[in-house]
Amino acid sequence: MSERPELTTNTKADAFKKYYYLKEELVQFCRENGLPASGSKQELTERIAHFLETGKVLNSPAKKKAAAAVGDITESTVIEANIVCSEKHRTFFREKIGKSFSFNVAFQKWLKSNAGKTYADAITAYYQILAEKKNSKTVIDKQFEYNTYIRDFFADNQGKSLDDAIKCWKYKKSLEGHNRYERSDLIALI
Repeated sequence: MSERPELTTNTKADAFKKYYYLKEELVQFCRENGLPASGSKQELTERIAHFLETGKVLNSPAKKKAAAAVGDITESTVIEANIVCSEKHRTFFREKIGKSFSFNVAFQKWLKSNAGKTYADAITAYYQILAEKKNSKTVIDKQFEYNTYIRDFFADNQGKSLDDAIKCWKYKKSLEGHNRYERSDLIALI
């Protein structure tokens, strides 16, 4: 097993891409080396890999458009483009759906991709998303490798503890390659 290299300007881009680094480590590297330190973990990884390969700063994408101003919200109000899930939105949905309402990831994605529909449509979509969630395995976005690993660990190891799962995760992320759960990771518990 090769050891994960420390992230420095001398790290080879190929080696960097093969290992798992925390977002905090990526942000720190960016700040120390004059690279933009904002963005998702995936954006930071691409930026650092480009820097390690070329020695040049990859320009950040243009700033996101400002959210549209929101007036009073009713069920017939049209969902604005560039919606930001604000406290005003939360209040509206809690009044219509109940105290159990929360901005889950699937619902936020639905809102952002359905500008022009009404808030009544959004309420209907929220209930559909909850129903689908009960009947299927939740899709975890790519950047949440830890969450995916832990879920897959428990699916394969009923009766094991969270401490066991975390030991296996720490072992896995120290290895070169992907960070998906494999039964062979249980070697970390021996």
